[in-house]
Amino acid sequence: MSVTVPKEALTFFKQLSKNNNRDWFNDHKKEFKALEAKVKELYDMIYNNLNVHDNVDKLKMFRIYRDVRFSRDKTPYKTHFGGSFHRKKPELRGGYYLQISPNNESFLATGFWDPHKDDLYRIRKEFEMDDSEIRDIINNSKFKSVWGEFVGDEVKTAPKGFSKEHPAIDLIKKKQFIFTKPYTDKEVTSAGFLKDVDKSFTAIRPYFDYMSDVLTTDLNGVSLI
Repeated sequence: MSVTVPKEALTFFKQLSKNNNRDWFNDHKKEFKALEAKVKELYDMIYNNLNVHDNVDKLKMFRIYRDVRFSRDKTPYKTHFGGSFHRKKPELRGGYYLQISPNNESFLATGFWDPHKDDLYRIRKEFEMDDSEIRDIINNSKFKSVWGEFVGDEVKTAPKGFSKEHPAIDLIKKKQFIFTKPYTDKEVTSAGFLKDVDKSFTAIRPYFDYMSDVLTTDLNGVSLI
């Protein structure tokens, strides 16, 4: 049986974006829960597919309720589904994410969203010593055809303790090491979406393998686990 994103889910979120209040949501909560259950089947299938070629120990689908305590936007509900897939730590690093949003704003994301300061320093030192291996991976034509370029935050010049003149400063100054892949509404609701997600997540593995090796060894290559 083919598992797909129901078109009704995208329609629901379009309606929710125009009626983002508790009264409207409570009136349509039964509809939402039915759609959420169908989409959960898709996330479960992605989880199972990942575990054919990786070791993912947890799937987390995020709740629709927004935390508005520190946000200027006080609308109570998210207008998308989101879920993350956690690789088995500590030996495997990196993570997978899928967001399903209307208006052609669905996407995959992979990599390192918020590295611990020690991990961030270790990555930067690796790039400072030798950036050839990471460049070979991210500049590979097949890899780039799926994932494109790095995205994420970076410092303006150079992190403390690193030279802004270093040849690898374009990598060293990054604070996040993320790749994303967008999808249209038509693509995300198609029968081939699930297969494309798995193919794309499989393509990120050379990057994850490299970063896992870096983050589980010291600067001399000695294992830390």
